[in-house]
Amino acid sequence: MNDLTPGTWTLDPTHTAASFTVRHAGISKVRGQFTELEGALQVAEGGQDLAFSATLKTESVSTSNADRDGHLRSGDFFDAETFPEIRFTSTGVEGETLTGELTIRDITKPVSLDFAYEGAATDPFGTYRAGFTGETTISRKEFGLTWNAALEAGGVLVADEVKISIEAEFTAPTAA
Repeated sequence: MNDLTPGTWTLDPTHTAASFTVRHAGISKVRGQFTELEGALQVAEGGQDLAFSATLKTESVSTSNADRDGHLRSGDFFDAETFPEIRFTSTGVEGETLTGELTIRDITKPVSLDFAYEGAATDPFGTYRAGFTGETTISRKEFGLTWNAALEAGGVLVADEVKISIEAEFTAPTAA
């Protein structure tokens, strides 16, 4: 990562995906994403010390199903009116593990993401960009997302374990 310019890199939301996957009814998976997000990457000299922060707008949750999206925005899940943001702030990087604090519904918990630096390149318009990917799994119940429904055959409608995937692209700091 020594090819990263020191300074504050800006998250490019048009080339970034913050998505999740959760098991539904024990037989399939539902995938969704947040379409409104912002963030920054702080890079120190030498490109080795990194700090990352991001904010996702809960109102922007999308699973390609309007009824489900409305339910996710309701008080049963994200309660977008009361808790309009999900926030992540990194606390450290060691090897290919990014640690940080994740806040959902004003409940903050430490999380670790397996992450990879995907490289950097200058696009055809002259903008220098860097890409990162990351994954983690959380317990939604630990963040106050406890709504569920029992299934007639046993089990529950929505699993507790949620896989979170990030594909982030940042633009380099511009010269002053």
